[in-house]
Amino acid sequence: MRIVKRLLVALVVVLVAGAGLLWWRTGVLDVTVIAPDLWMLAGIGSNVTVIGTREGTIVVDSMTLVRQGVRIHERAVALAGKPVVALVNTHYHLAHTHGNPGFPVGTKVVSTDRTLDHLRTRDAAWWADSPAKDLLPNYTFRDTWSARYGEKTIRAIHPGPGHTDGDLVLLLVEDRVLVAGDLFFNGYYPNIDLEAGGTVAGWPQTLDRVLALDFDTVVPGHGPLATRADLERFRAFMSSLWEQTAAVVARGGTLAEARREVDLEPFGLRRLPFFPVLSRSFVIGRAYEEAARVNSVPPSRMPAE
Repeated sequence: MRIVKRLLVALVVVLVAGAGLLWWRTGVLDVTVIAPDLWMLAGIGSNVTVIGTREGTIVVDSMTLVRQGVRIHERAVALAGKPVVALVNTHYHLAHTHGNPGFPVGTKVVSTDRTLDHLRTRDAAWWADSPAKDLLPNYTFRDTWSARYGEKTIRAIHPGPGHTDGDLVLLLVEDRVLVAGDLFFNGYYPNIDLEAGGTVAGWPQTLDRVLALDFDTVVPGHGPLATRADLERFRAFMSSLWEQTAAVVARGGTLAEARREVDLEPFGLRRLPFFPVLSRSFVIGRAYEEAARVNSVPPSRMPAE
């Protein structure tokens, strides 16, 4: 009995220590210098981009916790040396928006119209009260938004559906840098939010429109800083995922068959840390679900696993 009690105490200590370490880690931001006035911040949740200009600082995405939003705001101002004049949300997911309340009330918050719609409906409870409701996007657009901040020309573009139906990418024209949000997971299996208008079938065509832009360097939503070639490989992955899975569905194959047969090994993707559900099995399941819908397979007649 004493041994059991000691083991339970040890387990509690380990769990508490682990939780404390995780909480501490949420306040840590790893900084990558992209250019003298351009930085990528990485931490638990997602990547953040900080853009320094003569007129002020622009931040893209805010991670998951208000605590992280506070730290991002502080670090952005320290790096760029000027107050934040705009916060851009690439899409509605909490890993990119729930840090918004860490910014001052009155901050200009930019997103697509669809992202704001999703925040107000799919994530309504979080944004119902202050300070969250005061940091909802207050400047939205449907297709494109362009602005000039000091020496920087910024173009925000909604290139089409993929991860969701409301994602934007941000092009920093003079720097030839693209902030891709979750339309690009660099080295990891992506989230595919079919419920919010995401699409495996349409994702490659959306990336074709992105790849038509002029850029050399890419800030992904998750993963290390990347190149155009990295984004092209991700586009090839999305195309292969769809074509292989759709072929299984078209012949009447089951989800289990798709998970056995679809070959994604050449792309070398991994599970995203802290998001273990994003796996090979997950992306094939999402592609299968969409392909079954496209092929008008009623749920009652969908092949069992």
